Amino acid sequence: MKIISCIKPVPDPASRLVINETKTWIKDQDLTFVASEADNYALEEALRLKEKHGGEVIVLSMGGEEAARVLRSGLAMGADRAIHLLDEKFKGSDEFATAEAIAKAIEKDGGADLILTGVQSDDLGTGMTGVMLAEFLGGAHATVVIAVDVNAEAKTARVKRELEGGINETVELSIPAVLTIQFGINQPRYASLKGIMAAKKKELKVLTAADLGLADNQVGRPGAMYDIKEVLIPDRKSRVEILTGSPEEAAGKLVEKLRKEAKVL
Repeated sequence: MKIISCIKPVPDPASRLVINETKTWIKDQDLTFVASEADNYALEEALRLKEKHGGEVIVLSMGGEEAARVLRSGLAMGADRAIHLLDEKFKGSDEFATAEAIAKAIEKDGGADLILTGVQSDDLGTGMTGVMLAEFLGGAHATVVIAVDVNAEAKTARVKRELEGGINETVELSIPAVLTIQFGINQPRYASLKGIMAAKKKELKVLTAADLGLADNQVGRPGAMYDIKEVLIPDRKSRVEILTGSPEEAAGKLVEKLRKEAKVL
């Protein structure tokens, strides 16, 4: 079984984020990047499926050195090889352009039985890339997956999805398929010293936009379906007012404020 696990580098949650001069994103030059949390669960699930069914796990990421770093971490965890989408032209890609580039890379690599992504990224959190990826590849997909059971001989995957209100849904998909993995599906492993040393000898293939046959208007900002006009820090409008007097008087004042100021009564 061939499984591709997509990993997105995101700013470390402990980082102090500062909006850039153009107010279109954050300053990322001096930030530390880590793998998006949900993508770690996806990679762990990919490794467990390989251990059960055999085959290989390939980690794939887009970006600069920050992407190379999370790919090396994925190799150290146990992935067999890595694909790095590295090109200045990729910068500014939205979910649509990113999904198209990843789909092209997967097709160039001969496809896969399963493609796993995190349910959503830690930075944007839209949860759209995996679904768009499935559309570009023309295969089945399932989102918010909390359990995976693969029948390799029948080429099917039986997956459990987490829905709203505590409801779960079980569906059966034909393989190849794209799955977006939910937080908490498993416990991601740590890279061992042996794994870290072995990662240095594993293949890390670099692909550019030209390698994927993508035109300039298909990648980066030109290929994006939307523009970020401005990023703002929310205004702090909350204030505290102490209501004095007896409990009865304070309650009366509170009701009056709720009626006249908050207009909720």
